[in-house]
Amino acid sequence: MSISTPVGTSYTERATSLVARADQDRWGSVGPSLYETARVLSAAPWLPGEPRRITYLLEQQAPDGSWGEGPLPYRLLPTLSAVEAALAVLRRGTTSAEVTGRLTAAVNTGLDVLRTLPPVCPWPDTAAAEILVPSLVARINEKLGSPTTGENTPDPGGPRLPVPGGFHASAPASVARRYEPAGSLPVKFHHTFEGIAGYIPPSLVPDAEGLLGSSPAATAARAARSPATTAQAITDLTAVAQRYGGLFPEAAPLRVVERLWVAAALARAHLPAAALPTVRGWAEEIYDPQGVRGAPGLMTDADDTAMAVLVASLVGLPYDPAPLDLFHNGSHYDCYIGEDTGSVTANAHALQALVSHLRHRPAAEHTYGPRAAKLCDWLIGRQQPEGHWSDKWHASPYYATARSVTALAQYGGHHASRAARSAAAWTTGTQRADGSWGVWHGTAEETAYAVKILLSTATPTPQRTRALDLAETYLRTTSHPGHQHPALWHDKTLYAPTAVIEAEVLTAQEMLRARRAAARTETDAERTHA
Repeated sequence: MSISTPVGTSYTERATSLVARADQDRWGSVGPSLYETARVLSAAPWLPGEPRRITYLLEQQAPDGSWGEGPLPYRLLPTLSAVEAALAVLRRGTTSAEVTGRLTAAVNTGLDVLRTLPPVCPWPDTAAAEILVPSLVARINEKLGSPTTGENTPDPGGPRLPVPGGFHASAPASVARRYEPAGSLPVKFHHTFEGIAGYIPPSLVPDAEGLLGSSPAATAARAARSPATTAQAITDLTAVAQRYGGLFPEAAPLRVVERLWVAAALARAHLPAAALPTVRGWAEEIYDPQGVRGAPGLMTDADDTAMAVLVASLVGLPYDPAPLDLFHNGSHYDCYIGEDTGSVTANAHALQALVSHLRHRPAAEHTYGPRAAKLCDWLIGRQQPEGHWSDKWHASPYYATARSVTALAQYGGHHASRAARSAAAWTTGTQRADGSWGVWHGTAEETAYAVKILLSTATPTPQRTRALDLAETYLRTTSHPGHQHPALWHDKTLYAPTAVIEAEVLTAQEMLRARRAAARTETDAERTHA
């Protein structure tokens, strides 16, 4: 789903339209998730719209038998989810003979993919994969060991699935045992509750209102464990399904993330005057002294909190970075309490927020200056020898590198400048022949990040100038209404926040236009002087 305005309109018009559309969309411009939809299909046979979800599952299978986007490691979880859901539908025995045959064929080819996985693989650091993967393997093996219920319904049979290398079959049960004595499950596990739903006693089933952890899959799993919540789950899930044509995204609503990231992206060029009141309203609504959460039912986190502080500063609101103190660990910020792996981009956003705040309020230097200095050092220490950064919230190093370079360039100083130059050299050296950048193939989104990396470095070079010229041509030819951006963002699986990506690309194009205009002005001045 694209929310672009027609090509040829000005940056101001397109940016204003983008903000208006994000303001009107209470769910967020992210597409449906195969993983999430399959989980609802499996756990919620009582939810209207099952035929649509079955059709979607069958349509989304790739020719090789897998499901999902990206390379094979990213396809593991969607494929497990789809196979388990198809088996669940087969066991119910409620489909026609034709659909039953198609589901059985899909299961067989999906199992072939899963049975031929490499024994060891660098699996991506997606949300709770260590729990979701072994849980789904166990559910599939349980169904493979039981006969289906429909008359003349084929049973896929075959050997049971092993737990892929790097995962542990005991992980879901271990989580359940850890928290059973406390009698409650931390909010950290609400968003991925479906991974442990089958391992916990009734006392640990959360009773939070609305979508559990903003996740349709988690909500359906809770209803399956606690029938008393089914009526409310039908109401909540039906509302989401209406927005997504009977399907489900991995988080709903996503409007906090969308609005903060769109506003921060557009501010790199400039926020149009017509959009400023709307963005200021977003910042006033989202900023919270107790910390900001990306969606209802999630934990408060440093990433969303930092972005709320940054956007508030950008629109002139007198909000300080105090909520970030909740996440500071002495050298940098934990993304959330109980985090397993740190986030480069969350800390880059925090550094941006601190620098922006200090520019408007220099008197806060004694409080936040030393913290910003430590954060700068921490970020530089995470830079890879080649010059880039990587992060757990995005598949592409260009996202993490752009975030880090932007923060370091704004902070300034010799060490920060040297790190930014190293990143620019890496970026220039990894451009593709068509002018694009991309971790798997060239994309407009990643090219926009690369452009911002190069424009953040102070010293232009002929090589950098040529790289930016090629990038400008690439973006001009690929950015058009209806362009589908590939999924590169991490949640449980890959997703694409369309409005955010559109804002990043639009801003890069405006920055390139401003660069050309400045070059023409400089040339004209030289001619006049001569």
